[in-house]
Amino acid sequence: MSELTEPLVLHVEDNADDEMLVKRALRTGVPGNTLIAARDGKEACGYLFEGKLLGGLSEHRLPDLILLDLKLPIIGGLEILEKIRKVEATKRIPVVVLTSSDEARDIERCYQLGVNSYVAKPVDFEKFVEAVKRIGNYWLETNRTPWSADSFAAMRL
Repeated sequence: MSELTEPLVLHVEDNADDEMLVKRALRTGVPGNTLIAARDGKEACGYLFEGKLLGGLSEHRLPDLILLDLKLPIIGGLEILEKIRKVEATKRIPVVVLTSSDEARDIERCYQLGVNSYVAKPVDFEKFVEAVKRIGNYWLETNRTPWSADSFAAMRL
């Protein structure tokens, strides 16, 4: 599969170790996807709203899933989520907040802004990898969106 036909995941994360763990978990748990990373909120907004390329992609397309940390430099995760939900082109993209915060106010605010799922990062390495695999399996393989039903069903036959 090419980068334009396989599911595309945008991971917005400033911690290089967490980025590597997510990449590893998705590669082993949900093969056949492309993962690109934005290391701060400005980079994520550039990709999502200005068409700037990330991660060596040769062409721009919107992601099929966004994994979003809340604690980001320059532009925070809540601000990015709010903008994603206000812009017509991005408002239906599934967004999973994957963050170290387990605070009730963060969870409440994310759901007010329209997050699809909120996952507190497990501290334990194995539990972290397993949580990411489950996220990937559900959102990239089990869940169906209007734009994924036709394009990905044919490839799985």
